[in-house]
Amino acid sequence: MVALSLLTAAAAPGVALLMYFYLKDRYEFEPIGSVAKMFVLGILIVFPTMVLQRGFVLGFGDNPFFFSFGVSASIEEFIKWFLVYYLIYRNMTIKHSYDAIVYATSVSLGFATMENVLYTLYYQPNISALISRALLPVSGHALFGVVMGYYFGRAKYVWTKERKYIAYSLWMPILWHGAFDYILLAGKQWLWLIFPFMALLWAKSLLSVNRANQSPNLPTQKEQIKISTNGQ
Repeated sequence: MVALSLLTAAAAPGVALLMYFYLKDRYEFEPIGSVAKMFVLGILIVFPTMVLQRGFVLGFGDNPFFFSFGVSASIEEFIKWFLVYYLIYRNMTIKHSYDAIVYATSVSLGFATMENVLYTLYYQPNISALISRALLPVSGHALFGVVMGYYFGRAKYVWTKERKYIAYSLWMPILWHGAFDYILLAGKQWLWLIFPFMALLWAKSLLSVNRANQSPNLPTQKEQIKISTNGQ
């Protein structure tokens, strides 16, 4: 019974955050089956990601800076990005700018939820540790997904700058994720930075959510040319 309660507590933050961002859509909710599929895929990619990361650590060492940006952030965000790009973006599933945020956060939160469950099974943490993980790693993954999805949505919105925003959809989450991990790994003297860092990331993410929700429909090609001409 205790183990079940811990596992439920480990999974709850990811599911709650997914519902939060899902319900933030102002215009048309995405099919729940498609969102659940991306969430499950996020769960499944945890295991190959762990294998790849272990190989990189064995080959190149675990220097905090390299591990944060080159192993943890780069591998995790690239695999999540790959799924969203090939399964969602290229299949024209994105009809509104906010749709990309929903799918990117779904993958990210599936990943974060499985990480949290594995952590709980291995370490048997107390409730305060689970709360800390909900506020930091789990919500961090959600917000990295928001950043990724925002730029995917921009790529659909401004097709003349598609390559630029596609690149941003990968590199910006890597930079935020790497900075997050480095603050936690670099030493105790850095730990105080995690609170203003998370506040900044939440503020940026909610601003991105609002901006994505301001356009109910993706513009036509003529409208996109006008948007690009006006420098938006």
